[in-house]
Amino acid sequence: MTLIDHLPVFLIAIPILASLLILVAGWWDRRFCYPISLVTILSQFGAAVIILAQVMREGTVRYYLGGWAPPLGIELAIDSFNGFILATILLLSVATVIYARKSVEHEIGPEKTIAFYVLFQLLVTGLVGMTITGDIFNLYVFLEISSIAAYALIASARKPRSYLASFNYLILGSIAGGFILIGTGNLYAATGALNMLDIARLLPASFELATVHAGFLFLVIGYSIKAAFFPLHIWLPDAYAESPSAVTILISTVMSKVSVYALFRIIFTIFTTAYIVDVFPVTGFILFIATVAMIAGAVIAIAQSDLKRMLAYSSISQIGYIMFALGVANQIALEGGILHILGHAVMKGCLFMVAGLIIYRVGTSRLSDLGGIAKVMPISCAAFALAGASMIGIPPTIGFMSKYYLVLGALEAGHWVYAAILLLGSLLAVGYIWRFIEIAYFRDGHDGGSGARTLEAPASMLAPMVALALLCLLLGIFVEGLMEIVGPAASLLLGGA
Repeated sequence: MTLIDHLPVFLIAIPILASLLILVAGWWDRRFCYPISLVTILSQFGAAVIILAQVMREGTVRYYLGGWAPPLGIELAIDSFNGFILATILLLSVATVIYARKSVEHEIGPEKTIAFYVLFQLLVTGLVGMTITGDIFNLYVFLEISSIAAYALIASARKPRSYLASFNYLILGSIAGGFILIGTGNLYAATGALNMLDIARLLPASFELATVHAGFLFLVIGYSIKAAFFPLHIWLPDAYAESPSAVTILISTVMSKVSVYALFRIIFTIFTTAYIVDVFPVTGFILFIATVAMIAGAVIAIAQSDLKRMLAYSSISQIGYIMFALGVANQIALEGGILHILGHAVMKGCLFMVAGLIIYRVGTSRLSDLGGIAKVMPISCAAFALAGASMIGIPPTIGFMSKYYLVLGALEAGHWVYAAILLLGSLLAVGYIWRFIEIAYFRDGHDGGSGARTLEAPASMLAPMVALALLCLLLGIFVEGLMEIVGPAASLLLGGA
């Protein structure tokens, strides 16, 4: 086997080794932590791009750990769907780690630098492992790795409310983990297998068993809690609002998306559309809850007085758009849902970076304290406006393209009312995005003093923010290239295993 053939396992092994290296090197000099983390994430992203290109040329990439094939061994499997998700989460991880250097120094403090980067690498390890594993039990194991790291990172902010937010997430995350473990056990009891493709092959013979139905519900509820799918989202607002800015960016852009990925993988690959449409029909219920999430999340976001909390509640609405695709469950809608996973990660990452930069320079994210902030932070506010336009769905941004496919999918399935509600949700997004725009550009309050034009430094925080803002536009303009990946990914899901 060549080195490229071993890239799947390197995606997991590299960050584990890097976390140990950061720990040892950090004891010597904590300044080594950041470059080690940056090089590691960049290497993983490069490997993910190479693997995705190989998948699009040759089909699914499979790697058997230790050379043992399933069912005895553990398989890493990367197809067009999780290859796309893998590249997405590592792209946002690169942006986050670049942004994190100054943000961590400001919000966490030098004494916690080593612990932060060690936990950051473990969080990325868990998310990557969840994405590429072909084993349903290892999906749970990697989920727990990422979750434990996230609990600690949320609590790393130097304020009591972050401890409470972390504890609440810990409680709900543990409940979710219990549901997932029980659901996994039910599927093992019904099939005697843990490899996802083996379960998918054996499960149809047991579709009518109560054990299978219970396992399905446990898994869906557990991963819905992790994905913050309404109304199981109650851990999210505090976790996003009270975390250090770099942590908020990472968990809001990639952690919830990987949980959504797990939901899609379990429902479409293991249970297949035959189960969710004919045997245990749940698509209509999911579609209804998704539309409620779109409206409720946007309405609550409008009512917030804090920028980070406003963006946190908007994430609940945006998760509803992705789950909307699952509820419609046709080719076009799934294309829109997969596209929205990338789109939401990019635009929400940019928006939270703006919030973090405002906290870095102004010391608060309360909207009432941000009047006229655009006068002293014009680049940041322009980036917010561009990413906000994508959140609303203004053409030609990526947010418009994903919602366009979602609406087309709903209309093709005959869901005219739900399509109209989706458009209403986009109109409500105008409410909370325009609220910040109006405060930043059209109110007085910040004259900036003599150093007005220096407020947007440092460049290490500006660069990833501007890059993500531009991606909101460029990904929408050049969406045809993305659809060459997204289209086969949607087809793969609808084809089941």
